[in-house]
Amino acid sequence: MGIGHDTHRLADGGPLRVGGVDIPHTQHLVGHSDADVLLHAVTDALLGAAGLGDIGQWFPDSEPANRGRDSAEMLAVARRKVEEAGFQLGNVDCIVFAQEPKLSPYKDDIRRRLATLLGIGVDCVSVKAKTGEHVGPVGRQEAISAECVVSLEPC
Repeated sequence: MGIGHDTHRLADGGPLRVGGVDIPHTQHLVGHSDADVLLHAVTDALLGAAGLGDIGQWFPDSEPANRGRDSAEMLAVARRKVEEAGFQLGNVDCIVFAQEPKLSPYKDDIRRRLATLLGIGVDCVSVKAKTGEHVGPVGRQEAISAECVVSLEPC
């Protein structure tokens, strides 16, 4: 089992990218890479479950090559490293914490994108969305967070 968490602040201008899906919105996530908070959490969960460290070790923000990098590329590298370590992915359970926009209309698209990126069936991917209930950075629409749990099985 592995757990991943990530938070990125929001800035004016869209679109918002979550789970590899561009969502129409007036804000976008800010980070060294493309700041896809959900793909970062999934990447960390995969690496952690296989005992391979974390996203910061593999893709440090001090490396110019990671500036603006597509998070799907980082996830692909992590997936390959996990498979090389002798594991296959079982399932993925994710939560995205965002006050706005409402993510329910996009959850199925995000599930399908994650399933494609991870090489597993969409029935093995769960995506849930929660608001911040107007509390803290998420509730004030200053940030979006994501958490993910993955299960790995030996090949």
